[in-house]
Amino acid sequence: MRKEISAIRKRVDAINRELKPLGQSCQKKEKEFKEALEAYNEKNKEKAMFVSKFVELVTESEKLRMTKLEKLSKIIDNSIRHEASAVSSVPLYLPLRNAPSITTTFRAERKPINARTKGKKHLHESSKLIDLKTRNCTRICPSYHRESVSAMSVNPSNGGIDEVKKKKAKVVVIMGPTGSGKSKLAVDLASHFPVEIINADAMQIYSGLDVLTNKVTVNEQKGVTHHLLGMVSPDMEFSAKDFRDSAIPLIEEILSRNHVPVLVGGTNYYIQALVSKFLLEDSTEDSDECCSNVAPEFFLLDEGLDVESISGRDDLSHGYDLLKELDPVAANRVHPNNHRKINQYLSLHASRGVLPSKLHQENAAENWGCIDASSRFDYCLICMDAETTVLDEYVGQRVDSMVDAGLLDEVYDIYKPGADYTRGLRQSIGVREFEDFLKTYLPDTNSSANDKALKENLRKILDSPKDDKLRVMLEEAIDCVKLNTRRLLRRQKRRINRLETVFGWNIHHVDATECLLSKSEDLWDAQVVKSAAEILQSFLETETELAHDSTLRKSVERDLWSQYVCEACGNKVLRGRHEWDHHTQGRVHRKRTARFKKTQNFKNREKQQEEEEVGICRGTS
Repeated sequence: MRKEISAIRKRVDAINRELKPLGQSCQKKEKEFKEALEAYNEKNKEKAMFVSKFVELVTESEKLRMTKLEKLSKIIDNSIRHEASAVSSVPLYLPLRNAPSITTTFRAERKPINARTKGKKHLHESSKLIDLKTRNCTRICPSYHRESVSAMSVNPSNGGIDEVKKKKAKVVVIMGPTGSGKSKLAVDLASHFPVEIINADAMQIYSGLDVLTNKVTVNEQKGVTHHLLGMVSPDMEFSAKDFRDSAIPLIEEILSRNHVPVLVGGTNYYIQALVSKFLLEDSTEDSDECCSNVAPEFFLLDEGLDVESISGRDDLSHGYDLLKELDPVAANRVHPNNHRKINQYLSLHASRGVLPSKLHQENAAENWGCIDASSRFDYCLICMDAETTVLDEYVGQRVDSMVDAGLLDEVYDIYKPGADYTRGLRQSIGVREFEDFLKTYLPDTNSSANDKALKENLRKILDSPKDDKLRVMLEEAIDCVKLNTRRLLRRQKRRINRLETVFGWNIHHVDATECLLSKSEDLWDAQVVKSAAEILQSFLETETELAHDSTLRKSVERDLWSQYVCEACGNKVLRGRHEWDHHTQGRVHRKRTARFKKTQNFKNREKQQEEEEVGICRGTS
């Protein structure tokens, strides 16, 4: 027995001697890893700073370009008016890229004309001048018709097409509700095609909240190049116009490398801004429906209202009343608690003197949302989708995983009492939901020295007794995040359905229901990746000529501003004919309508009986 003990001790000592250098090596490697990670984070921050600066410069350059084009259009306009007054001279406009000067005037050899033909000739030449003016100014300067489109700006992806190029460049768009697997599909397609990914998620564009916004990690990117991911400051406002102005140069750059640009994201109005011919400016860009053609008479100010005093008030509680006073039709179309949209409408009127309802009525919604057939890009629209109940369950599990991965730390860092939750990264679902909890949890006088301890205690709250007040509030906040995320995916689904049925988008749907249920990678590759790859392969092999669009189907006529009230459903207000038709087809509405009719018939019979009794009493008296 002693010999065995002695042998074992010797063996333990030998293992300890072997473990010692291994432990030292581990400590050394861990130290190197920490240093490398710190260096990586510093470089990543530096990259984000430069990319943000790049976006600012691109935006400033675009504004400067549009300003120069406006000046050029005025010069052309003045020159044409001057030339139109002289019958003997005819202006000839050269393409902008070839013209050394604005106009070149040539004089034809004058021939004697009699008084009878002089007037006709003058009229004919004047009509040619007007036609030439309209044709060239529209081509050279997209902002020429500023009065007719006012709050609109022309999409650069649809202008400046080189007439020599007969085929459209290919661009892929992967859209769909949150949690459906859009980012994963885009990365997996890189094993079949030379793709580069452009992020089209409004919250993932901002730096910070990587867990909460579910950004694709470096490992999940698998070496595939990603653009517009975490490169905007959290406090900046990144509009649909900013996205469009940033995405188009990236698309051109990717195409120049003979790669396929793939836009991925669930922010549909970002995608809409890119593919549509026109885009509303920042004040109205993410409205539910937007416009392009508005008659000049719609831009008259209502002299009975003081626009400055209305737009200058900051009390959000009175915003809806102000909008109702200013434009009752527009007020009927927004929810009283939708302060963001209310502020947009008020700002639009204050800055341009435009009544929102007038701007969006008539032919206003014809172009916004419709894919422009004259675009130089051909879009392949792929929608990742799954059954709503399956997505609901998956979203709940994902939020729980986010909490484990550090969601609470991110929310703690971004929390600021009285912050504006309608701008920047704080709009993201999962920030405002924790406000009440953090107000209770954090002390009145918070210092940075206590941050570490407060964060550590934050993670332990979920392990505290179930009746603990902080735990109850925290669990309610987490449940609220799940609820709002589920509402978001329903809105995204409705929006995509509307893009198909109302705007005529030709979208290829890929269903991931079984993959989300089974969580099988083999099933994902066989059903989702394979289907999407076949769609993309067919799209890349098909050449689309300019002025044609394979993604566009006939759109239906839209009634966007009529308000319908369903009395049977408790006076529910519906906006537009499309919503009304969709509502009346629902099973709940049909049941309530039948019940309402029975109630009304019963009330009518009672009223009739009362009238008969009153008549009998009068007759006897």
